[in-house]
Amino acid sequence: MTHPDHDRALESALAAARRGFPVIPLSRTKLPAVRSPHRGETGSGMCRGQCGRLGHGVHDAATEPARIAELFAAAPWASGYGIACGRSPHYLIGLDLDRKDGVDGVTALVDLAARWGFAVPWTRTVITPSGGRHLWLRGPAEVIVPNSVRRLGDGIDVRGSGGYLVGPGSVTTAGLYRWDPPTASMPPAAVPKRLLRLLLTTPRRRGARAQGAGTGAGTSGGTAEPLIRFVLGSSVGERNERLFWAACRAFENGHGDRVAAEMVGAAVSTGLPEREAESTVGSARRHVLGGSGGRRSAGAL
Repeated sequence: MTHPDHDRALESALAAARRGFPVIPLSRTKLPAVRSPHRGETGSGMCRGQCGRLGHGVHDAATEPARIAELFAAAPWASGYGIACGRSPHYLIGLDLDRKDGVDGVTALVDLAARWGFAVPWTRTVITPSGGRHLWLRGPAEVIVPNSVRRLGDGIDVRGSGGYLVGPGSVTTAGLYRWDPPTASMPPAAVPKRLLRLLLTTPRRRGARAQGAGTGAGTSGGTAEPLIRFVLGSSVGERNERLFWAACRAFENGHGDRVAAEMVGAAVSTGLPEREAESTVGSARRHVLGGSGGRRSAGAL
């Protein structure tokens, strides 16, 4: 006999799949519920389901009812589900707007829209347990939108290709995710063109020179942005290794402390637990800078 939260999540996931949204079961921690079949294996970090087994996170996402039932049957502890972004037919882009700890992502998005001259779309919206919002937008099929954490502004995370949003009807350790009632039956609105450009580039005020241009300064600019993208591209089995490598390069280049939080956020968006991601970045810092905070010589590495 399954738990009522499991049954509710499965029912909600099937309803989303009927509308063309690929889904996966999630645990109460918002991580994929089906455990990786490659735990303890070496050389399997790039497997995205080619092995034919379940447990490859967002790469398992499906719309076929029988496949979804199989996924949920493999994880009777699942209490929620994720909506895979960047997939046909909607090519979903998710804006995760936090409202907690003094951060207001909703206001930050409104300010961003006013600054860049686009309207925040009236679209399908999910209310998070903390009072935040998930805005669902439809992207163009030919464009790959990357995941990002706070790159557009405080409290604004982006879920694009390879990412997922917690679906309404999911129960997590934080509480219940639910529809914003007036939007529950709406299709995702098309992403505004100016917002899409910001999602694909490093935003800065029009007419303003990029801070630290060419020097690698700035949270996501310069040499740090490719490292963030490298972390976001991690798959199950390689997330810690890629995060450690990227964090080491960031500390070697002198901006590790500036981008540490963003690296942790990027790793969390791939499914790595936050505490584990913070520990990995801390290990990279000690490896490069040593316990005293000073840079080690090349011979000491």
